[in-house]
Amino acid sequence: MDFSSVFDPIAGELQRFESEYRAVLESDSIIIRQITEHLFGASGKRLRPALLYLAAGDRSEKALYPALAVELIHTATLLHDDVIDESRTRRGIETVNFKWNNLISVLMGDYLFAKAFGLLVKADVPEVMESFSVATERVSVGELNQAFYTGNFDITEEMYIRVIADKTASLFACSAEAGALCSGRDGNTRRLLRSYGENLGMAFQIADDLLDLVGETTKTGKTLGSDIREGWVTLPLIYALRNGGSRYKEEFRQILGADVFGSELNRIIDFVRAHGGIEYAEQKARGYVQKAIADLRELDGLPMKGELERLANLAAARDR
Repeated sequence: MDFSSVFDPIAGELQRFESEYRAVLESDSIIIRQITEHLFGASGKRLRPALLYLAAGDRSEKALYPALAVELIHTATLLHDDVIDESRTRRGIETVNFKWNNLISVLMGDYLFAKAFGLLVKADVPEVMESFSVATERVSVGELNQAFYTGNFDITEEMYIRVIADKTASLFACSAEAGALCSGRDGNTRRLLRSYGENLGMAFQIADDLLDLVGETTKTGKTLGSDIREGWVTLPLIYALRNGGSRYKEEFRQILGADVFGSELNRIIDFVRAHGGIEYAEQKARGYVQKAIADLRELDGLPMKGELERLANLAAARDR
């Protein structure tokens, strides 16, 4: 089972979303049109708008603008992220910063942020605007903290968890909460769906960090070991270093943030495996999945409850 099978009940909404998403990005600007067409050459999973629609359930009339906004914000963060990380590929195609330049990528990201908040005004659900505002601030804090901790082998698990909670899970939480708000759900449902989204996002990001070490490039669209080359120490390596002793830190410190391929990368991956880093991260991801499912089980009569539970299970078990 993949994400698309979970999204079958909202196929009509997602089809309309795709049409409107293209329409929203139409522009008289030549460069915006060129970038937009380039980005559409490798569209993402649309996971956040789909989550929003699933949370809205059978009352999704007001969900379109927030769904468009969350995908625009997500894409904007990726454009900025690729500049920070000096990434060359994403989803199997050249990044905007590599194909054009860093300035173009940053400005396009800013443009998408502006478009997103314009759509949220049109949505005319004030609480949704507030939720997005909080999430966007958290994403910025997460990016800043990740930049600060990059290259730091002394980063703790708690620091890492805080970074991914802000950088990734916040937008998942916002998506689920926005779905509840757009569908007029009560405060308790809104709270539980927000918590569900946060836990889903945590599981998703830990799984993503695992794929960076043990995934298949043909499926993920990213080069193996990207985090290591960027100097970002993720949970599997944090645990392995804690479990395997600090004597490896200095050796790996020389490698982290460099062009690591072949034997050096394999040495780090083997070290992580040998000291339980892969299994530990998998266990943590599954733990967040269980928390997300526990949130759902407190909700009675939620229309897409089964789909949301399957989505949570997929988040930690995906291969791309």
